[in-house]
Amino acid sequence: MKQLLSIYKKFVTTSVAVETSFRTSFILLILMDICFFSSVILSVDIIFDHVDYIGPWSKDQMLFFMSYMLMIDNLHMMIFSQSFWEFSFNLRMGQMDYIILKPASTIFSVFFRHFRLSSCFNTPLFLGALLYFGSKLQFSFLTWCLIPIFLILSMTLLVLIEFCLSALMFWMIEGNGINFLRMQLQQLGRWPHFIYQSLARKVFIFFIPVLAVGSSPVHIILDQPIWWLTCWMILAIIIFYFFLRFIWNLGLKQYESASS
Repeated sequence: MKQLLSIYKKFVTTSVAVETSFRTSFILLILMDICFFSSVILSVDIIFDHVDYIGPWSKDQMLFFMSYMLMIDNLHMMIFSQSFWEFSFNLRMGQMDYIILKPASTIFSVFFRHFRLSSCFNTPLFLGALLYFGSKLQFSFLTWCLIPIFLILSMTLLVLIEFCLSALMFWMIEGNGINFLRMQLQQLGRWPHFIYQSLARKVFIFFIPVLAVGSSPVHIILDQPIWWLTCWMILAIIIFYFFLRFIWNLGLKQYESASS
């Protein structure tokens, strides 16, 4: 762990140096995140100008859910997002050779390589929204203590699903299609489970559990402590972790350098 933390520190340092070298791009990324945040919150606000409830949730409950998902998205963009696109490029150009030769876990070297500093500047905005809409719902002290734990579980489950999907790039000539599929699954997970029909809901909670990423923990926080949903999140994390190790090792055996 000490070695990985030391490597990650170097990853962050080099990523910050690269990102701050292009100041216009750096500022535009910050503005893009602000626009994305504003569009999501305003969309919900506009919808509730015409209705009082969406499913069982009120406006404040829906805004808390959206803030929860936006917080996950902010952390995802900060730590992981760029690495998925770079992985596709590295496979296509043969740069994966150098990653395999490094004395560190290839999963760690691939998916933790790029850190996006611009997302750090917007973290107070996303966190502030989460705290603000949570305060309007008058959560108990225990609930506030559970929210960071659920955020960690949600982020872990989301990236494990994405890691497993990205491993399929080993068998593809070009991996951008997988990245767009990954983004579409993110879109599905940004809505509460009750807007989906029964079959789709079961598929996206139990088989491709993108709804378990955000909808399940927020449902527990807002409605009632359905602990089997929490147990399922933890079990899904374990299942996808071992599946990732299996498919990743299989992919490494399948990998042939672009220069070979």
